[in-house]
Amino acid sequence: GGGAFQQPANNDVSNVASLQRGARNFVNYCQGCHSAKYVRYNQLARDLGMTEEQVIDNLMFGAARPTETMDVAMRPADGLRWFGITPPDLSLLARSKGADYIYNYLRTFYLDPKRPAGVNNLMLPNTAMPHVLWELQGVQEAVWEGHVDAAGNAQRQFKEFALATPGKLTPEQYDGFVRDTVNFLEYMA
Repeated sequence: GGGAFQQPANNDVSNVASLQRGARNFVNYCQGCHSAKYVRYNQLARDLGMTEEQVIDNLMFGAARPTETMDVAMRPADGLRWFGITPPDLSLLARSKGADYIYNYLRTFYLDPKRPAGVNNLMLPNTAMPHVLWELQGVQEAVWEGHVDAAGNAQRQFKEFALATPGKLTPEQYDGFVRDTVNFLEYMA
């Protein structure tokens, strides 16, 4: 990927309040497409200091019982048709990719009219995932710098992001939102 832009996530999986916010973020923004099939709601309740009733009222939108896993409602065939790939299960993502990678991935979407969803990602160029958090982060443009070499090949490097349209959250608030979400993904893994 485009791993040149990396900032540390600085997560703390012992921060229960952050994990609770991250669980809320996950079920509201991620679980529509991504499952966490190795996590049961009742275990989540115990680990995050919540009652089963709190989990049922605030985190269970598709499961019938707290003993069920955090599955996704979207059929794999629909994901394949809509995105060209079935969205992966996120239970172990932080273990395989690392918290810093996920943190930066969720922060580095940028406008790209050539892509089907109108956005691209610095960490995973040509990603199939749309920027589902755009309303919170806002819309940013990538600023590139570079030159044309003697053979006529354009060489470009990422310089910075420029905010084209502000989101509902300030950049600091958005980074906190992403950090909580990544903290939850790290807890699951």
